Amino acid sequence: MLFVSKPEIYEKIKAFPKDIPTLKHIFIIESDGENSMNALEKKGAAKSVPPQVPEPGDIAELIYTSGTTGNPKGVLLSHGNFTSNSLAGIKMYPELKKNDGKDALTLAILPWAHSYGQTGELFAVIHMGGAMGLAESAATIVNDIVAVKPTWLVAVPRVFNRIYDGLWTKMNKEGGLAKTLFVMGVEAAKRKRELAAEGKNCLMTDLKLKLADKIVFKKIRERLGGRLMGSMSGSAAMNPEIAQFFFDIGIPIYDCYGLTETSPAATMNASYDYRLGSVGKAIDKVKIVIDSSVVEEGATDGEVIVYGPNVMKGYHNRPEDTNATITADGGFRTGDRGRLDEDGFLYITGRIKEQYKLENGKFCFPVALEEEICLVHFVQQALIYGLNRPYNICIVVPDAEVLLDYAKEKGLPQDMKELVARKEIIDMLSENIANHLKGKFGGYEIPKKFLLLAEPFSVNDGTLTQTLKLKRKVVLDKLKDQIEALYK
Repeated sequence: MLFVSKPEIYEKIKAFPKDIPTLKHIFIIESDGENSMNALEKKGAAKSVPPQVPEPGDIAELIYTSGTTGNPKGVLLSHGNFTSNSLAGIKMYPELKKNDGKDALTLAILPWAHSYGQTGELFAVIHMGGAMGLAESAATIVNDIVAVKPTWLVAVPRVFNRIYDGLWTKMNKEGGLAKTLFVMGVEAAKRKRELAAEGKNCLMTDLKLKLADKIVFKKIRERLGGRLMGSMSGSAAMNPEIAQFFFDIGIPIYDCYGLTETSPAATMNASYDYRLGSVGKAIDKVKIVIDSSVVEEGATDGEVIVYGPNVMKGYHNRPEDTNATITADGGFRTGDRGRLDEDGFLYITGRIKEQYKLENGKFCFPVALEEEICLVHFVQQALIYGLNRPYNICIVVPDAEVLLDYAKEKGLPQDMKELVARKEIIDMLSENIANHLKGKFGGYEIPKKFLLLAEPFSVNDGTLTQTLKLKRKVVLDKLKDQIEALYK
């Protein structure tokens, strides 16, 4: 059912494909100066429609996948898919259900047109009786957090990576006592964890952490609204070092994992049962199986297959794609590589469709490299490429604020387009990235050449999905001539 305010909108809706069985009634609401809700009620009374209670298997929504590596596919999700997923997620964070759910207040950062924003926030918070503030834009998130003062966030790692990098940038600029206390607190928290693992404690370490928390960490929490009990993060695994930092300052971040086809959650770290670096355990009524038959011999991981009431009904009008991803016994082949530890925590190790071999036959997993490169102070976004090539190259979008500050110190022009073309800037960024990757990745994986871009990838230019994932094929097609030049 849909209510529209103008006849011309109705005409456009009528032109939608006839095989989408979601709209059964359309009403036109024409404003006559009355309160719009009164007008709506009058129209409804004049043409009442009996309520239709859906069955669990009835299709609730048709959501298109992000299409990061190919054409988007329409995912058919049922009322049962969404309901089971939201209820399972709520069980992972019992603290949000206290006070009849009134303690659940979020700032909506992610689009509700996507299953992550819908299931993890919209449906779950409404079910608990909580409330949601709406972020004005990606650029205003920090200020919006202060205004809304949320108790919980449903977000992606990129949000926290930017906050983390921003904190270090600020501390490095200010220096002095503030930086000293900040560093002291970070180091004390790390030492406290190391001692706890050995069953020990240290009074001096505790005092240092308490002092840093009172003077520095408390201010960080206040800058993030002052009431955050934690956050659920999805779309990619958090960097363990950054996740640990937020745990140390009192804002735990719990990684979860899923896809549009799984409504979307498949595994989650719970506030009472979590493991940093993992994406958690299977949620209620869901089972995770690792299929090692589809990866190279000797690998300790395999393709992640999801079983449960969260698995989609199929792809709209694409039976071949449906049959290729849904197993005979009802499991969904995710296309992701992963492994389960002895306690059932899942670790994502790569994306089968996105992995590739270099010319020397060695495998590369670009997403892992890109996530690590984006932790370099000067880097905002990165994309790795090297399919059947002699070496990897890296497309980098520098952090404009950080790079312009560096350029100012060096007496260089304050123009991003000019800066990204300068050899000394390319060399500086290349060296920073290579040094950051050494010891974490094989030498053959570290990119040998770099392409710097002045403008970031964005949803508006079609290079990012609504959940801020890179549309790899779009970027590579757009920059193919420049990429080829790096191999000549």
